[in-house]
Amino acid sequence: MVVRIICFLVGVTGILTVRAQDFVLQPDRFRPYITAFNEADEEIYKQLVPNDKAWEFLSQNIPLFECPDKQLEQTYYFRWWTYRKHLKQTPEGYIVTEFLPDVGWAGKYNSINCPAGHHFYEGRWLRDTSFLKQYARFWFRGGASPRSYSSWAADAISAFAQVHPDTAFLANLLPDLTNDFLEWEKMRLDSTGLFWQTDDRDGMEVSVSGAYGKKNEGYRATINSYMYGNAKALSHIAQMAGNKAIEQEYNQKAVYIRKQILGKLWDDRAQFFKVIPRGLPALKQAGVRELHGFTPWYFSIPEEKHAIAWSQLTDEKGFWAAYGPTSTEQRHAGFRIAYEGHECQWNGPSWPFSTTITLTSLANLLNNYNQKVMTKHDFWKLLITYSRSHQRVREDGKLVPWIDENLNPFTGDWISRTRLSTMENGSWSAKKGGRERGKDYNHSAFGDHIISGLVGIRPQAGNMLVVNPLIPDNTWDYFCLDKVSYHGKNITVLYDKTGTKYGKGSGLRVFVDGVERAFAPSLTKLTLSI
Repeated sequence: MVVRIICFLVGVTGILTVRAQDFVLQPDRFRPYITAFNEADEEIYKQLVPNDKAWEFLSQNIPLFECPDKQLEQTYYFRWWTYRKHLKQTPEGYIVTEFLPDVGWAGKYNSINCPAGHHFYEGRWLRDTSFLKQYARFWFRGGASPRSYSSWAADAISAFAQVHPDTAFLANLLPDLTNDFLEWEKMRLDSTGLFWQTDDRDGMEVSVSGAYGKKNEGYRATINSYMYGNAKALSHIAQMAGNKAIEQEYNQKAVYIRKQILGKLWDDRAQFFKVIPRGLPALKQAGVRELHGFTPWYFSIPEEKHAIAWSQLTDEKGFWAAYGPTSTEQRHAGFRIAYEGHECQWNGPSWPFSTTITLTSLANLLNNYNQKVMTKHDFWKLLITYSRSHQRVREDGKLVPWIDENLNPFTGDWISRTRLSTMENGSWSAKKGGRERGKDYNHSAFGDHIISGLVGIRPQAGNMLVVNPLIPDNTWDYFCLDKVSYHGKNITVLYDKTGTKYGKGSGLRVFVDGVERAFAPSLTKLTLSI
């Protein structure tokens, strides 16, 4: 049933009629993507929503997206198609998995907390909020292992609630989240004032910086940035819950952590955030730039002067490569693309996990900082590169959409898959996770980069909606993001250069519950109350 909304606004000069609209995009227009994904898929592992229910689920739950770049559009729907594969029903409620097959290093119900932050940032755009609310409770009340790997759980849960506000839900979790923070302090905070972690418990095995310290331990920009983000989130949640003492305590913790990151992990000579190896006689930064040095911008920690670090992203001796940014700067002697040893190495290959961190960090740089190092074109170029990497040439020669673990940044080969497929007597290793361990790997995000990055819906507390597209001028003649559930409203953002594509007029337009609420003749930032 089509519902038309008619609205009147009272203005200074009297009554102004505001034009209403229906949803612009019809779901069936995009059904062929899901049909094609299903037809090309070998559905080895089924969970809550199998392939034959995928379209029914997705058409009811995800924002619709249309643009002239059909490969990018395809990847958007592909990643939602893979995400729903990882929704799992357990006796403790819904969870989101990383691997589809059971792996020996996972926790309860095959859960792994390493990518949980990505799960929340991506899944916050689902219309049904029950999945992530139950997933959040599972980590702290369901017998899970929330500190098996570094985590920005409080920040990510808070980010989910910026899209679907629920003060009671957050306040109820506040004791669990503060206890989690205190446990992290006991485990990983020492007399230096910095949090430390091993590279593999950061989810970044065999890193170059890990080799500098004893037992691969280091004071890393990752865990310290995560803990800053968690402290800021806890302060905000406590404010909403009316707990002044916790609000102030965690705000002070955030200020202190930020000071440590900026004062100790920033290398003035290399102009980059680096790891300090742990266990050495003196605190000295490792002599290598690694892609996770961009993590502080994920939480908007750095100052404007630190933006110079981003010049390394587009440098082909730094991190730039054809199929995604390398995990280690290519000029360093320790840079490797290895097809021997451990199948998951962070000393060179491109990892979607870190590409996700980098894209979110770059979007924050472009939205929150006054700098001239990076532009919308740089975000666009990285996003397109990331999208184009989502592919594999099958044995029968057919090119299919694909997401797996780590990439050869120069050829696009999925390294771990190539290694694992012949690791045990010429076939898949059971102890490593079995057949197609990394297929549809849920260790990164993509939809969030389209929604909050490219189209630019920037979630806010309160009743504000900010839209700041990062699409470079004169790139597209049209795009539309439709049926976005935000603060209990339905949001549509569209751009139509001529006004003929969607018939709503030319320019950038924002609709709230079917009513046009903001307009600009070109791609620019729009802020409105909803």
